[in-house]
Amino acid sequence: MEKKKFSLFAWMQKIPGGIILVPLFIGIFMNTFFPQALQIGGFTTGMFKTGTGCLLGLFLMLNGAAINVRHIGQPFYRGFVLTAMKFVLGVALGLLVSLLCGKAGLLGITPMAIIAAITNSAGGEYLALAKEYGTPDDAGAISLLSLNDGPFFTMVAMGAAGLASIPFMTFVATLVPLILGIIWGNLDKEFRKHAAAALPIVCFFMMIPIGAGMTLRGLVKGGIGGVILAVISALSAYVFYYLYQLCLPKKQRNAMGAAIGTTAANATSVPAALAEADTTLAPFAEAATAQVTVAALVTAFTAPIITAQLDKKMRAKKQGMYSDEAVAEREAAAK
Repeated sequence: MEKKKFSLFAWMQKIPGGIILVPLFIGIFMNTFFPQALQIGGFTTGMFKTGTGCLLGLFLMLNGAAINVRHIGQPFYRGFVLTAMKFVLGVALGLLVSLLCGKAGLLGITPMAIIAAITNSAGGEYLALAKEYGTPDDAGAISLLSLNDGPFFTMVAMGAAGLASIPFMTFVATLVPLILGIIWGNLDKEFRKHAAAALPIVCFFMMIPIGAGMTLRGLVKGGIGGVILAVISALSAYVFYYLYQLCLPKKQRNAMGAAIGTTAANATSVPAALAEADTTLAPFAEAATAQVTVAALVTAFTAPIITAQLDKKMRAKKQGMYSDEAVAEREAAAK
């Protein structure tokens, strides 16, 4: 029997957020111990050190192509509710910290890091949880929920809250690849299929130059702040769970609100994108990226545990309710 060959790519896919977190750490490792290797110029430097903007644009275009505008009704409603909850809570917390502590943040956690961590959710993990604990309508919500992937919503939040000075054309420039992707993907199913298949590859190479803008020393700097941010992001699952219950009919309620209590691994790209748009944020970008990375790592593991726990609790409660109803019906029939 032929021995199965080891596949690095397959191994990364088995790790929660591995396609993004592994290359991020490759970039960090190279920049920490072999920084000159990334500075030899040409295609090498362009791809592995300075290519963040280009690769982010490509990621946004392919991500847009995966959004199906034909999904309406319940999937659209659920996607809107989930996206709005993430956005509002992230902005509220970031704005509160900014008002109390300024751009430097609280305990080293900047408003930029808070907004980036809370407003971005791990779409792939949500979809996997929807298949196990949700309904087809919950799974369909990913088409709208995926809009919070990447820097756009964070840019909107930071700009609207006055926490960053981001030129209007920067918003336009961020939207152009996303809109082009949405249009092309919905007119051409073949392109949508190939775009979806290419996303993991693009994510992998996008994260290397982002990691190459950091060092292990900088990652350690985000230590306590990163742990606190991770705890906040993880506990937000309970907030989203209860709010989501209020937005659904009683018979359709489930635990999927908790499934967005994550920080997307690709949210680690947001501080770098914001620093490019507003250079006054550059001094905070490295620490914010480190903190968001810690939050992404932790919530990749906590969200499935919390969602499963709340789903079990809901099912037990429903069984109890149905048992009580059955007893009441039998008693009424006996009378």
